[in-house]
Order: sequence, then structure tokens, then C-alpha cells
Amino acid sequence: MLTAKDFQKISNYEWEIPPRIREGMRVPIRIFATHQLLHAVLKDQSLEQAINVATLPGLVGDVVVMPDVHQGYGFPIGGVAATAYPEGIISPGGIGYDINCGVRLLGSSILAKHAAPHLNSLASALDHYCPSGVGKESLLKLQHSELDEVCDQGARWAMKKGWASEQDLRRTEDGGCLKGASPVKVSARAKERGRIQLGSLGSGNHFIEVGVVEQIFDQEAAQKMGLHVDCLTLMIHCGSRGFGHQICTDYVQEFQSVVRRYGISLPDRELVCAPLNSPEGAAYLGAMRAAANYAFANRQILAHQARKAVEEVLAGKVENWYFHQVYDVAHNIAKIETHTIKGRPQKLCVHRKGATRAFGPKSPELPPEYQASGQPVLVPGSMGTSSWVLMGAAGSMQKSFGSSCHGAGRMLSRSQAKKQIRGDQLRSELERKGIHIRAGSLPGLAEEAPQAYKDVDEVVEIVCEAGIAHKVVRLKPLAVIKG
Repeated sequence: MLTAKDFQKISNYEWEIPPRIREGMRVPIRIFATHQLLHAVLKDQSLEQAINVATLPGLVGDVVVMPDVHQGYGFPIGGVAATAYPEGIISPGGIGYDINCGVRLLGSSILAKHAAPHLNSLASALDHYCPSGVGKESLLKLQHSELDEVCDQGARWAMKKGWASEQDLRRTEDGGCLKGASPVKVSARAKERGRIQLGSLGSGNHFIEVGVVEQIFDQEAAQKMGLHVDCLTLMIHCGSRGFGHQICTDYVQEFQSVVRRYGISLPDRELVCAPLNSPEGAAYLGAMRAAANYAFANRQILAHQARKAVEEVLAGKVENWYFHQVYDVAHNIAKIETHTIKGRPQKLCVHRKGATRAFGPKSPELPPEYQASGQPVLVPGSMGTSSWVLMGAAGSMQKSFGSSCHGAGRMLSRSQAKKQIRGDQLRSELERKGIHIRAGSLPGLAEEAPQAYKDVDEVVEIVCEAGIAHKVVRLKPLAVIKG
């Protein structure tokens, strides 16, 4: 069991677990946390999971743990790990079941006071136009050939349908499409699940949220993002639905025998992996990219549907009802990136699970409007709490493989939350605060109660004080649509 003696303090916001504390660890673990939060994290198995990750072959640099960390499948949620490319490994558990779960933020010049009389109608329209729920089918029904095109083209497929603009794509991570996707490496079962779910929200912690810019911390950066105080925003949080889940399920099962085939010894079978340069590793990487592109297209279609809802409710009632895209980020993904390691550039496979890419200023991957300031980093809170827009800082490139936190991070499991919180009481409490709620079920609402999560403001403070991100704006929720 870990104790306080196992942590070496780097600063008030950074800690290290050295490799000597556990046999088999290949690299240190860097944790972003306050002293108080560090002890709270010890209540679950997330740091033990990080130690297990540190035993994987081919690791480069530190295993990184964000302040919103909590226990996951194999890897902790809120973890970042990089392996050498192509001789390192890739692990489905380092990406997660909801491949390319991510967040998209839209901004506007609509003053909240002008939209206030229409927010209840807007919440209902968003709920109508953006289907949500476990296994919920979308308004689309793709042919198998169309699904393959989505897997290859990502959000660009949506643009060909007239559902996206060039700005939407430019302000999406990787332009909304990862190269090298392999739909042929995706099972028939995954394709059947994906064929009927594109353009739907899902359930669990997925949501659409109408918010308002409450406070601006960096006026110049906010101006570039088109974010103005007291104006409406719209945030979409979802991923690859049953399509990505089935792909992860298929490869986790297959990799149980792959690790034996390649003589890889693991402290936890949930860490199953394959060499990147093996046929099995290449197959999973191609299938994972297909799911990532599906998720980019899914968020793009949901953004299009959300704009339709806004137009239906607000056109003619407010000036300039249009919502422009600020940015779209992935937080469950593996990417081939080049980072400076010990003064030299090295190509790596960076696993981000519950962690957001947060590239700093002058990164060539960013669109021109964000080159000088750094990448927008979207950090949703939980219902009834603030969300944040940050920028990636130069320190992220040095400390965390260009990564930051992705949210508040759970404190209670879903089952614990349902035992402690009543959905009907929570809805009443949120509505008394002026937050319009649409939810598929009251137990599902209870699972996502604010008290089930850490304090997002504290999480944001940690990553900013550690120098891996920079505050831009703070958002306040006005309406939330949950699966």
C-alpha cells in the first residue's frame, strides 16, 4: 500500500513516485495535486493503477497523473503515458472504452439576459434534436459503406453533407480526422452498433450544456476564441458510442492471448497491450483511429443539430443567434506525436485517458488563430458547477507530453452516488438555482450529481499553478441535457 512517505515533493502542486518503490517500475510517476488532494486520491486504487502502468515495456518519460484522477479500467482515468514509436506498446486500457470521448465548445454573442425567457424552450429543443440515452439510436441510419467513409474521413464527412464549416474543422483537434484509420480492422458487431448511433449523445456523464461566460481571465485569448462576458456558450460532451465501446471490448479480449504470444508480463490483466510494430498492435491502432474519427463526426453532427435547435428557438428573437466553434478536444485517445526527450525530438505513442491535449504556444498542429496563445483546453465541471476554458502552456510540453486535466474527476462511483443522492431532489435543487434540466432518468441524473465530483475550480487551479495550462474564461451553466 502507498503511504505519504512514498511521495517526493517537487513543488506545492507536483509530486513524484520514484521507480524504486515497486519492483518492475520502469519510469517515475509525476502527479499534479495539492497535498490535501494527494491524500484524497489514496482512497481509491488510481495511484496503484499508475504504478502498474509504469511497468509497461517501451515507456518513455514519466507516467503522468492529473488532479482529476480516479480509478479506471487498467489505467487510471486522468492518466498520460507515452511509449516509444514504433517499438513500444499500445494498450486499449490506456485509451478507454469510449474512444475519443471529448468536448466541443461553441460560443456566441447572444447576451444571456436576452435569451433568458427562451431557455426552457431551448433546453426542450436541444433534447429533441440531439437524441440521448443508453443504446439510443440517432436520426441517421447509415449504410455500411457510409460508415466506412465516416471512419476514414471523420468530421470532414459531415462537412460534405453540409453539416460543418471550414472553421468547424480547423478548430477541431487534428482537423477532426486521424489519418491511418482502418475500418477493415473493425468487427461486424461494432459496425452494426455504430451504424445506427451516429449523431446521438449517449448516457452517463455525456451532456449538452448551455452556459454563460461568467468571468474572463485573459481578454486577448478570449477575444480570439470569440468568448464575451455575459454571452451564451454551448458545450457538447460525448464520444464514439457503442461503436468505440465494442472496438475496445473486441481488442481487450483478443490481447489477452497477444501478451502471452509476445512474452509481455503484466501486473494486471486489464493492462493488456500489443507491440505497436506487431500486426495486432497495428490493427488496434487502425481500429482505434476509425472510432476516433467516428467520434469527431458524431460531435460535429450534434453541433449541427444543436444549431438547428438554437435557430428554431432564438432566430428573430435575439440578434445574431449563430454559435461559432471555439474548439473540439479529445480526452480518450492515443496519438503518434513528437516530443523533446532529454533534449532530442522523439516520436512517441501518447496515451491520454481522461486527459486533454494542451499544446503550448507556437505548436504547428494548432490553427493560425491559436498559434500565439496556445491550444484551447476545455474542462467541463458537473451539473450546477462551473466549467473552464484554459490554454495549453509551454510547461505542458516539458512536463506532461502536452496534456492537461479533462474535468472535475469523480469522488463517488455511480452506484455510491445513486445510494446517497435522490434524482428528484437533485433536479429540484438545480432548478431552484435557475438551471433548466432535461434528463433521461432520475437515477441517471443522481449518478452525475455535483457532489459526486471533485471541485473543478481546485483542479483547474492545480494545473495552472503547475504551469501546464493558463486560465481564459469561467463558464456558468444555465441548461443541461443529460442522457
